[in-house]
Amino acid sequence: MKNAHSSGDTITIPAPADVKSGIPFVYGSALAVPVTDAKLGDLVAVQIERAFTFPKLASAVVAGGAKLHWDVQGGQFIVTGADAGDLENCAIAIAASAAGETTVVAKLLPGVGAVKAA
Repeated sequence: MKNAHSSGDTITIPAPADVKSGIPFVYGSALAVPVTDAKLGDLVAVQIERAFTFPKLASAVVAGGAKLHWDVQGGQFIVTGADAGDLENCAIAIAASAAGETTVVAKLLPGVGAVKAA
């Protein structure tokens, strides 16, 4: 195929700020996980379509298959109560995560999320 580009699960973009490997940030309608550290404006490879273990709000009860929202300020997944600037519906829970647990295994869904308006 002459027009094939890549698998698309990892893309290279200019870092929108100083970023740390493994610490997600919002990239348009996707949650991006940097592969390496990068400074503002440097090109950085980010994964936008995989399953990862992410932090989650400890009080959140997450059912397997539930839609997840990225809480930008908290740096964690939540299931309700997204604030302006948070990325809604950007992942689904691969497995349940009970109240008291601080992580959730989530599958990123690039292009599905939307930044919550003010």
